[in-house]
Amino acid sequence: MCGIAGLFAPDLDHGTLTRHAQAMATALAHRGPDSRGVWTDGAAGLALAHTRLAILDLSPAGHQPMVSASGRFVIAYNGETYNTEELRAALPPHNWRGHSDTEVILECIARFGVEETARRMNAIAALAVWDRVERKLWLMRDRIGVKPLYWAQFGDLFLFASELKALRAVPLWQAEINEEARALYYRFGYIPAPHAIWRGVRKLEPGTILSVRAGEAPRLTRYWDLRAVAAQGLAEPLSCSEAEAEERLSALLADSVRRQRVADVPLGAFLSGGVDSSTVVALMGADGTVPKTFTIGFDDPALNEAPFAEAVACHLGTDHTTLTVTEREALEVVSRLPELYDEPFADPSGVPTAVVCRLARTQATVALSGDGGDELFSGYRRYMFGLALWRCIARLPRPVRVLGGAVLSRIPHQIADALGRAMPNGPPVRAFGHRLRRIGAILANGTFPRLYDEIVAMWRDPPLSHPVAVPDCADLSPALSPLDHMRLFDQLTYLPEDILTKVDRASMAVGLEVRVPLLDHRVVEFAWSLPEAWNLAEAGGKRLLRRVLYRHVPRALIERPKQGFSPPTGEWMKGPLRDWAEDLLSPAALDQAGLAAGPIRERWHAHLSGRADELYHLWTVLMDQAWRRRWL
Repeated sequence: MCGIAGLFAPDLDHGTLTRHAQAMATALAHRGPDSRGVWTDGAAGLALAHTRLAILDLSPAGHQPMVSASGRFVIAYNGETYNTEELRAALPPHNWRGHSDTEVILECIARFGVEETARRMNAIAALAVWDRVERKLWLMRDRIGVKPLYWAQFGDLFLFASELKALRAVPLWQAEINEEARALYYRFGYIPAPHAIWRGVRKLEPGTILSVRAGEAPRLTRYWDLRAVAAQGLAEPLSCSEAEAEERLSALLADSVRRQRVADVPLGAFLSGGVDSSTVVALMGADGTVPKTFTIGFDDPALNEAPFAEAVACHLGTDHTTLTVTEREALEVVSRLPELYDEPFADPSGVPTAVVCRLARTQATVALSGDGGDELFSGYRRYMFGLALWRCIARLPRPVRVLGGAVLSRIPHQIADALGRAMPNGPPVRAFGHRLRRIGAILANGTFPRLYDEIVAMWRDPPLSHPVAVPDCADLSPALSPLDHMRLFDQLTYLPEDILTKVDRASMAVGLEVRVPLLDHRVVEFAWSLPEAWNLAEAGGKRLLRRVLYRHVPRALIERPKQGFSPPTGEWMKGPLRDWAEDLLSPAALDQAGLAAGPIRERWHAHLSGRADELYHLWTVLMDQAWRRRWL
């Protein structure tokens, strides 16, 4: 993986363009510690910047920005392409300079164009291509959104970069908070594409290509549409037997893992001992190789998955490393979060993710991850909870729903949290008590999309002093079943902008490339074609994926209550993080940030007293406040 950036400003001279591009590259140095380069077309007002993490072809032949053999096209590329040899075979005989996937992609673009090349690629990638003849800039982001890409246009200035900090390195625009994006952040704990925290800046959405010429507005084109994939899969489900479907999934995953193991540097995998990561690791070693695997654990047995991972690693015979994270190590990561995530980002599992990436980097430059299994194969506990709750709501006569809603919306937080803890396997959704009260508020006239919005929301009403309307972030068909609504919503928003963003920033901060075999677009398309009976959320979901895994790992090593990947952040806020939190949550600090101090301070006192678990509400505020102190 790498970092890419650039600017398109016809009024700037060659030296100024180069200077700004160099500053952007410096801001992205952590993404590419092996080399960096800048390429400038002064006559057109275009500069590209690149920082390289060398994975394939470690020689200078893989250096970027790279110019095509014809001299017409120039590319800055961040990612990995897994069908390079097929793409190479589709090209005429060529005098290749090296064996990097970048060179193959560049020559495919020269022959087929950007859009056709994007459709042919099996990749996690974000790239920029400059056409020197047409003086046209192209940007592309991969189908699922594994790799990030931001862009902005301010008058005649067009900017793009892998991370926002590279845009901030160009002092030609004024950074102002986008309050609508901030309201979205408070709703979800992350900012879904195409929104971004700075006004005028946007995320390029997954599966999308942008093209722009001087003096023209950018043009956006989708080359792959997840909504269309879901609609087609649901309309034309597989007609084979479940055993045949299992065989197809096994073959798809084996091929994906095989392709994603290709590297000229040491490679390993994250292993939690759950279904997803265990499946990836089992397939890595299916040919007799010994994968390196990495797990982190916590001192708290209720949070520690390390023994489960070690049992799976022992069965599969991996070269396994476990690191038990001390409180001090985790707290050190908290102070670095605003630098890692240069937008407000409220997922507490960012802390252990940063730690496990740092551990993996000591022995590998590439790591495979099991991300994506929950979204594709109905693995989240909130899916089961949402379906059960909706079935109850739908059966109730309206008067009973109104009465039940009134009761639930008035349950004290402490009692509601106790009810959640009494449920089998613990509460199925975070901050259970508060969500139970909010769910009560929509019993009388709610729809399932609104119910799910309540289940996943951090703050239903953002605690801003001057309320802002929260934009819609996923326009989904009302014809979707409740389960398919949840899966598609998460695949469009939560997966790329929380899960994959978390892993990208944490891994690239230490120069580690993370690959996601379960999110090969062929696997995504396959998952949407499964008949509903084979992809239910009950019993932990992942019915077909489990059947593939149990070919390699005994069921007894896997079947256990699902655990999250979060440290005891709520308890730390009462202990070693209390002074830090109190400072950020002081009335003066909240008022200065345009936040309503009353409801926030009320939750803070309830959390400290133990009357309610307010971790997710408060962590959302704390990460916004910490981010503001770093970047404003």
